[in-house]
Amino acid sequence: MNQASPKIAPGREPETISAARTGNTEAFAALYNENRREVFRYIRSRVRDEHLAEDLTSETFLRALRRIETFTWRGASVGAWLVTIARNLIADHYKASRTRLELPAGDLLATDDIEESAEHAGLRELDVVEARNTVEAALSTIAPMQATCLRLRFFAELTVTETAAELDRSVGAVKTLTHRAKASMHARLAVAA
Repeated sequence: MNQASPKIAPGREPETISAARTGNTEAFAALYNENRREVFRYIRSRVRDEHLAEDLTSETFLRALRRIETFTWRGASVGAWLVTIARNLIADHYKASRTRLELPAGDLLATDDIEESAEHAGLRELDVVEARNTVEAALSTIAPMQATCLRLRFFAELTVTETAAELDRSVGAVKTLTHRAKASMHARLAVAA
């Protein structure tokens, strides 16, 4: 975690985010400066190519700039949102690479396959949205600190150490918090099923 980041009271959006959302370029530059290193480290640890990591980091912030109006602050750092964008870009990169390497040219010409794939992809996307909504609904029923911990650990894919720094807690406390949060989520989802 960037030590320069101010502690924010739960429920109150940082002024930097509010200003960036209104188009203030200096505010967005501040968000960039505060989070660039964390986003780059996350990407670099997954792609193992420094030049590609730099490109994907730039693309992450470009996409964030285009979508800053849609960002909803939930009490965690904006870094979690940026890491989620980065994770999606990494997945897109690997999907595109795999498609180029594995898709025979003849398959590109078969229009029946394209329509079936689009339908299948659409259904898969609906499943993802439904699953995310179910998880978000369950997260809203557990203690706020537990929900924040799970979001950082599993949505933002932070390590236990990174999560501990973000929450200003010990590693042991985060492990216990994660365990209890998962148990609470499991209980909520079992009741809902």
